Amino acid sequence: MIDEKIHVYLMPGMAANPSIFKNISLPSDKFVVHLLEWFVPKKGSSIQEYALEMCKKIEHRQPVLIGVSFGGILVQEMAKQMPVKKVIVISSVKHKSELPKRMIFAKYTKIHKLLPTGLVNNVELLAKYAFGETVTKRLELYEEFLSVRDKYYIDWSIDQIVNWGHTEPIPNLVHIHGEKDPVFPMSHIKECIPVKNGTHTMIIHRAKWFNEQLPAIILE
Repeated sequence: MIDEKIHVYLMPGMAANPSIFKNISLPSDKFVVHLLEWFVPKKGSSIQEYALEMCKKIEHRQPVLIGVSFGGILVQEMAKQMPVKKVIVISSVKHKSELPKRMIFAKYTKIHKLLPTGLVNNVELLAKYAFGETVTKRLELYEEFLSVRDKYYIDWSIDQIVNWGHTEPIPNLVHIHGEKDPVFPMSHIKECIPVKNGTHTMIIHRAKWFNEQLPAIILE
């Protein structure tokens, strides 16, 4: 029997685990959802090499890849190495020109290498890196979501983001972006589906919007 359902793979953002998708629900008669997780990269590996390793976890042909934030960058790199039906990036960027000026500055000054990433077990600090938010409440929530706390992984992730050299959007790409995203400001983003009042963590806090809109976005 031919599997006519669409296989959708979800990739969380930097330092986050798949629980950020726990309130995302796609109709089970049309979609099968699979969750991807970060692993610590091999020393010295590029994002392209990392993407190739992540592609080995894809078990279905022509999947839909959905990535949040740094996960959005990763799924674009994965789509360069395997055939996909569609790529959807959320709270992310499509090419290096959409990176904010502070990240361009970091690329040339290497200032990002001075960040105190050794304090990754400090959840408030990790949330600032990963979500662009100062966390004063709901700490337990962030404890749950931000579980990838390896210092090498965090350093590697930040370095890959600020040095991402991608210049041309890949085919079959849809970009969903919050109008109030503090990590990747909307003013730098070209051609996207805007989410009114959406922030960098809208995949968590605006799950209702995604549940209503994603099925049609995937199928169109």
